[in-house]
Amino acid sequence: MTGFLTVVGLGPGDEGFLTPQAGAAIAASEDFFGYVPYLDRLQLAPNQRRHASDNREELSRAEAALALAAGGGKVCVVSGGDPGVFAMAAAICEAMEAGPPEWRAIEFSVVPGVTAMLAVAARVGAPLGHDFCTISLSDNLKPWAVIEARLVAAASAGFVMAFYNPVSRARPHQLDRAFDLLRAHLPETVPVIFGRAAGRRDEAIRTVPLRDAAASMADMATCIIVGSAQTRQIERAGKAALVYSPRFWKET
Repeated sequence: MTGFLTVVGLGPGDEGFLTPQAGAAIAASEDFFGYVPYLDRLQLAPNQRRHASDNREELSRAEAALALAAGGGKVCVVSGGDPGVFAMAAAICEAMEAGPPEWRAIEFSVVPGVTAMLAVAARVGAPLGHDFCTISLSDNLKPWAVIEARLVAAASAGFVMAFYNPVSRARPHQLDRAFDLLRAHLPETVPVIFGRAAGRRDEAIRTVPLRDAAASMADMATCIIVGSAQTRQIERAGKAALVYSPRFWKET
């Protein structure tokens, strides 16, 4: 008997970000695969089992989940944020395409979640109010030269940019290289938002001008939003400034 596999987005951390659809999918599943901190967010029943793995074991995790579902299991693979944004939904599809034919017969669905850039943007106003793009700064699966080319193209085209995977211990200098590159194509006053652990108890949000942005302000729990030349700030007495990108385009 063929089971089902559901990929669920848990949101950025706070229980309030978990959608009712995600909650229903979790309640209907019996076996849960995911990165340890994501599985730790779940309150599982006695008949529900967890299969934890490291953050860099996406394909092996996907293969194990598919194999169990193909054998009749009720499987849930969890991701933080949205599972379709640099997360497990694509890994499951990659494994399914390369795997045995029976994996394609599995009932498969993806339940969306609130991704980090939306949580960070909501904390400061509306920096994604006009055209934007999302770029992972990790060069584990693509060359750094490709990342640089995309940064230049996005900055030159006037996109607001959201950065995922900005730094790690293995690549501590790439974010500074990215900021140096952007400073050659954007005004130094463009706001840069560092949103660490948005939606969690240890949340920390700060906004600095591009001229002052530095890799030391971020870690792997940080999502960064870099404004465009159109992005503005509203100063408010006694309150944090709001950052927004106007819906209209104005020549600068």
